[in-house]
Amino acid sequence: MDTKEIKSTISNLEKSTDITTILKLLNILNDGVKPTEKLLRETKVGVAVNKFRSHDNTEVNSLVKKMIRSWRDAVQHEKTSKKKAIAAGKSPSNTSTPTSSAVSTPASSANTGAATVPGTNSRFHQGPRNPKTDGVNISLYDNPTRNASVSALYTSLAVERDDPPERILAVASEIETEVFKSEYSNVNDSYRNKLRSFTMNLRNKKNPELRERLLTKKILPSTFIKMTPNEMAPESLKKEIEKLHKQNLFDAQGATEKRAVTDRFTCGKCKHKKVSYYQMQTRSADEPLTTFCTCENCGNRWKFS
Repeated sequence: MDTKEIKSTISNLEKSTDITTILKLLNILNDGVKPTEKLLRETKVGVAVNKFRSHDNTEVNSLVKKMIRSWRDAVQHEKTSKKKAIAAGKSPSNTSTPTSSAVSTPASSANTGAATVPGTNSRFHQGPRNPKTDGVNISLYDNPTRNASVSALYTSLAVERDDPPERILAVASEIETEVFKSEYSNVNDSYRNKLRSFTMNLRNKKNPELRERLLTKKILPSTFIKMTPNEMAPESLKKEIEKLHKQNLFDAQGATEKRAVTDRFTCGKCKHKKVSYYQMQTRSADEPLTTFCTCENCGNRWKFS
């Protein structure tokens, strides 16, 4: 498959919700993509496929893991071959251009120092990402707790993502700064608890939408820190909660006694005959039902068997 075909397949894959269609498109990519570092960079097919790693369907996530592992091995083999060719004084053929060297960019925060991060081009990541593996300097402040918070946020935001390190670092430091400011520029227990809660929500593998919205600026850090746990929850969990809520409402309605209005009974208080009633077995089965009455005029209640 050429670049255009791969990108077209990725587009269809991202729009698909049917399991059969998703599996079909994944198999097309699995069979058609001949992975090279250059191809993976140009098409970002690794990023697109990797989003299905945590899919609810076991057949889908198993296939994705197999594809990612195969492509990773192929890229590693390509790099090894290049190194051997260079070491032997030969010019490697049919290989991609070397990766861009690391550059230093400042972190976007009021009190930041320089942070060393890789180049702006996205890459095909292998394994879990964190500031250390990405070569990112998170020593932005004199306070070690604040630096540790930025590091934890970075690691959580980078779960199953292929965004440039400088973008992830910028969002992580902005979130930390907003929390710090909300606590009157103080590192206290409330600050720690908030950061711990945000970190746990962000690193949830079943919640890629939250990381996506933050890293694409659909949610600003200033808005994010004010969100409730329910607002941060994955879409699947929100649907499950809504379904459970509707079921509880239905069950509650089902348990309500059905009342009938009759003129057969007379209220002993106001003598009106508009009375609602229902019956219930309150004693043993061989005893008669108990009738509960309510006067619709004055609200007087009584019962009899």
